[in-house]
Amino acid sequence: MLLAVVAASAVAEGILTPDLMNPLLSVAAVLVVAPTVLWRRAHPLWMLVIVLVPVDIVLPVSNLTSSLFLLVLVYALFRWGSGRDLVIGSVLLLGSLGLTFVRGGGLVELIGGFALLLSALLLGMAFRYRAAARQRQTDRIRMLEREHLARDLHDTVAHHVTAIAIRAQAGLAVAGNDPAAATNALGVIEAEAAQTLSELRSMVRVLRLGESADLAPSPGLDAIGQLSGVRPGGVVVDVTVTEGSLIVPPPVAGAVYRLAQESVTNALRHARHATRVDVRVTADDAGVRLSVTNDGDPAPPPSPGFGLIGMTERAALLGGTCTSGPAPGGGWIVTAELPREGWAP
Repeated sequence: MLLAVVAASAVAEGILTPDLMNPLLSVAAVLVVAPTVLWRRAHPLWMLVIVLVPVDIVLPVSNLTSSLFLLVLVYALFRWGSGRDLVIGSVLLLGSLGLTFVRGGGLVELIGGFALLLSALLLGMAFRYRAAARQRQTDRIRMLEREHLARDLHDTVAHHVTAIAIRAQAGLAVAGNDPAAATNALGVIEAEAAQTLSELRSMVRVLRLGESADLAPSPGLDAIGQLSGVRPGGVVVDVTVTEGSLIVPPPVAGAVYRLAQESVTNALRHARHATRVDVRVTADDAGVRLSVTNDGDPAPPPSPGFGLIGMTERAALLGGTCTSGPAPGGGWIVTAELPREGWAP
């Protein structure tokens, strides 16, 4: 479209301007160099050079107004050109202005030409800076999303690998007396391993550029019920979710699910002699509250692991808190509160 506008303008000006000097040569010069606008992004410096030669040789005599499309190439140079191209292009433009003044263009014409070139230059630099700022913002968003995926990856792997380890221990314990139970444990291990590999592949596809992943909705509060059941060793996981008629946003619901999943995994892994894990989720006008309590003997690590740090960071991203420590009546408790602020009604 730009090429068509430049060509049509040059032809119309050559026909309708009666006092134009060398009209045929002037119009031909513009038509010859006009296609440079098609490659102004890929090779901005070379396109500018190709146009400057006929403009400085022919058009100063004819004063063809359509030659102002040169400003588009100046903009393109300072918008997409490299640092070396900017230096070379600036020298060429200043030389062109100097040549115009030497040929008797006058101070007014020199100032006007400089103002037009400066306007195109500044416009190109402004859009260049804006594009760079948007790219930095996009990169930051991608980095934060990768951190979120890495946190989910840790939660997923820890949950399934813990289940595999517990089943393997139970299978080894009963293998001598109850081969059928050992076989059942191997079946559970196989299923857990297959699911883990599937989720790992899906997340890795997201992390690797240029690959598509199997998309699925984020787990919500209803998915927390899947954590209930009797685990190997007789540990009972009991889940109670009370959300009433509230519609919990997907980011909040997904965070609560991951917090509950990681808390149950930690209880099964670290709590000694635990027989019960109680998961309680309540959503009301204040927000969502989660508590995960186990009755085992706490054996906290000497320093917080990645699981506890990730849980705290996940809650903090949504303006909430997550704490863990000994329960008042014995055992260990994890509590999290995600505020209601900012939710849609």
